[in-house]
Amino acid sequence: MVLPIVLLLAGLILGWAVRWLYAKSQLSASEQRAERLKKDAVKEADALKKELLLETKDELIRERNAQEKELRERRNELQRVEKRLVQKEENLDQKAEAVERQAQSFTDREKKLQERETDLATQEDHWRIELERVSGLSMDEAKRLIIQSMEDDAKREAQSVISRVEEDAKVTADKAARDILVSTIQRMASDVNAEVTVASVSLPNDEMKGRIIGREGRNIRTLETLTGVDIIIDDTPEAVVVSCFDPVRKEIAKKSLERLVSDGRIHPSRIEEVVHKVTQELSQSIYEEGEKACFDLGVHNMKPEGIRGLGRLLYRTSYGQNVLAHTREVATFASMLAAEVGADREIAKRGGLLHDIGKGIESQGDTNHVELGVELAKRLGEDEKVINCIAAHHGDVPHSCPESVLVQVADALSASRPGARRETLDNYIKRLENLERIAEQFSGVEKAYAIQAGRELRIMVNHEQVSDSEAKEIAKNIARQIEAELRYPGRIKVTMIRETRIVEYAR
Repeated sequence: MVLPIVLLLAGLILGWAVRWLYAKSQLSASEQRAERLKKDAVKEADALKKELLLETKDELIRERNAQEKELRERRNELQRVEKRLVQKEENLDQKAEAVERQAQSFTDREKKLQERETDLATQEDHWRIELERVSGLSMDEAKRLIIQSMEDDAKREAQSVISRVEEDAKVTADKAARDILVSTIQRMASDVNAEVTVASVSLPNDEMKGRIIGREGRNIRTLETLTGVDIIIDDTPEAVVVSCFDPVRKEIAKKSLERLVSDGRIHPSRIEEVVHKVTQELSQSIYEEGEKACFDLGVHNMKPEGIRGLGRLLYRTSYGQNVLAHTREVATFASMLAAEVGADREIAKRGGLLHDIGKGIESQGDTNHVELGVELAKRLGEDEKVINCIAAHHGDVPHSCPESVLVQVADALSASRPGARRETLDNYIKRLENLERIAEQFSGVEKAYAIQAGRELRIMVNHEQVSDSEAKEIAKNIARQIEAELRYPGRIKVTMIRETRIVEYAR
């Protein structure tokens, strides 16, 4: 029992001794290894230290070399700059010396000029005194004479230039105007329209006259009342005459009578039915004619009242010239002229189309077609330039725009074309002479002038023989006699002029 324990203890002790010896040997080996590592680390540290020292030394050497090189370059640059500055300073010194020499030269020259001016002033005073003595004029008087002479010469030359320019302008303007008018007329190739509204109705036989008159004249009275015309039945074979101041009413009566004669049924109720139907058809035809005129000319935004006014012109003539055809021509002429001179073509065309629209308006008073046309244009909201074209185309008011002048020119072109109107030159002159003759028959009238193509009669009266109230009475009597004796389209304006002139002489 003791022996195993002793052996166990001996084994434990032996094992511990073996482990201790192994651990000691391991410790010694570790210490040796650590020592070697330490030595190696020291060696490496020394080597790194030496390498770093060498590298630092090399870097310091390179940096020092670079700094020395930079210093040398800067020193060289400074030397070059210093050299340039010295050179510039030398140049500036030379320029300063040159400027001083030049200034001295200018000073010397200025002194010489002052001396020369003094001499010239002395001589000028001497010669001026001498000239004044010889001419007997002072310097101010001589200046005035010279200036006056120069002004006179300048005025003469200016007047000569102005006269020459005016003459050239007149020649050029006349030629240009003729070229424009000729070109415009040549471009307008419209047919000559000399149609006159016929106011007679053909009958199949003379028995139809009795049927038209009716029992106790009821048929003819009904027709005249409905249409507002006078139907003249005389000895003319197989024809009756329709008379009315309104061409539209005349046309309604004429067509109604033709239908009644063709139908054969003539009695008051039938007459009323036919007149109503013809009136509606003619109203529609008038509107269509106005629309066609606007469409053909490219005039837009025309109100119905204006279109109807244009259509009514189809049944109106002036000296045989159809007024609607005339207005279309005027619109075309005015547009062409506006294109030639650079005016507003649309305004000129519209003004030309509407210039005689007053002739298509019914009026019971003595208002002329110009005033009626202006009133209608204002109601239609037309442009002020278009209104002026209407108002000024007979010269009643001043022109306010170029288009107004062009419309007046176009109106004259359309009316004066060969064959446009039936009135001959002899008849035209005779009508003017008759107007003047009627006025000159009255006592106190010194002279009478028919102007504006016979649309106005201007009368000069003796202020000593005729008073203001008598002048008014004479004007009324002349107008009444013209209405009674002459036949004319439109209205004639009678203008009476009475003036007082006082002349005195100072002796």
